[in-house]
Amino acid sequence: MRQLLNTLFVTSEDAYLSLENENVVVSREEDVLAKIPLRSLEAILSFSYKGASPALMGKCAEMSTGMSFFSPRGRYYCSILGESNRNVLLRRDQFRMADDETQSLPIAKSFIVGKIYNSRWVLERTKRDHKLRVNVDRLSQQSELLQKLMASVRDCSSMVELRGIEGLAAKDYFFAFDDLILRNKDDFFFQERSRRPPLDRMNALLSFIYALLTSDCIAALQGAGLDPYVGFMHVDRPGRTSLALDLMEEFRPAIADRFALTLINTGVARSSHFEERENGGVFLTENGRKAVLSAWQKRKQEIITHPFMEEQIPWGLVPYVQALLLTRTIRGDLDAYPPFAWK
Repeated sequence: MRQLLNTLFVTSEDAYLSLENENVVVSREEDVLAKIPLRSLEAILSFSYKGASPALMGKCAEMSTGMSFFSPRGRYYCSILGESNRNVLLRRDQFRMADDETQSLPIAKSFIVGKIYNSRWVLERTKRDHKLRVNVDRLSQQSELLQKLMASVRDCSSMVELRGIEGLAAKDYFFAFDDLILRNKDDFFFQERSRRPPLDRMNALLSFIYALLTSDCIAALQGAGLDPYVGFMHVDRPGRTSLALDLMEEFRPAIADRFALTLINTGVARSSHFEERENGGVFLTENGRKAVLSAWQKRKQEIITHPFMEEQIPWGLVPYVQALLLTRTIRGDLDAYPPFAWK
C-alpha cells in the first residue's frame, strides 16, 4: 500500500477497502492497516481480489474520487465514475493533443528521450558489470551513438523526424545486443529484431515480454482515465493500442530487455522452453510461458526508487505512475512529461 500523486495504490491481494465516516479503511481480515481521508485522494487503484464495499464505491462516485480495480497481476477490470467525473474532459484534451502535432510532439519526444537514455544505460551497466566478458569497445561505440541521437531528439521539429531518430537509435542499440547475452550463446543469440513471426529464441522471448509489458501499459492508461488507442507518436489503426505503445517505449530497455537478458544469463530460460514451427517462427512452449510469467510476477514485486518521484515503489507500479504523470501533463498540471529515466 502506497500513496503517490494523491493516489492510493493498494497492492496487497487480500486487502479489503471500506468506508468509515469519510475515511478509506484498508484492512486485512481483522487488522486495520490504514485509514486515509478520502478528501485527500484524487484516485484509488486497487490490485486486490477482495475489492471494496458498496458504501466506499458510492462515496467515491459522490466525491469524484476515481476508483479503479485490477487483478493482482495488473489486468484492468473496471472503474467507478461519478457524475462530475473529469475523464471525459481528460480524454477530449487527449484527442485534441493527438490531432495537434505542436502539442503531441513534446510528449512523444519525452518518450523517445527516455527510451534512448535507458537503452544507453543498459549498455553502460553491462560494460561496467561484465567488462571482462563483453566487447567493451563495441558497447562504448554504440553508447556514444545513442548519446548523440538523444541530443538530436531535443532539436527535432516533426514527428516524422522523431520516428526516424527512434529507428536509428533502435538499430544502434540492437547492433550491440548480442554482446549482452552472456550464457548459452549456442542457444541464445541475436542478429536482428524479427517479429511476426520471431525467427530465433531471443526474439521469441522479447516478443512475449513486450506483449506482457503492453498489457500492463494498457491497464495503467485505462486506470488513469486515458484512451489507450489514441496515441501521440504511433499512428492510429483499428485495434492498435497506440498510446500504450507510446508509453512502453521508455520501458522496453530498462524493464523488458533487462528482464529477458536476466532470464537467459541466470539459466531460467532454456532452449527446451522454445519450439520451431513450420513457418520458421520460434515460440515459447507452454512450460516456457509459465516460467517467464512466474519470473515476471516476481520481478514486478522488486522495489526500486522512482527517478522522478524519488520514492520507493515496486517495478510493477512504474507504468501506473507514468500513466498518472502523463495524465497530469495532459491536464496542464505539469509543464512537461517526465520520462522514466532509470538510474
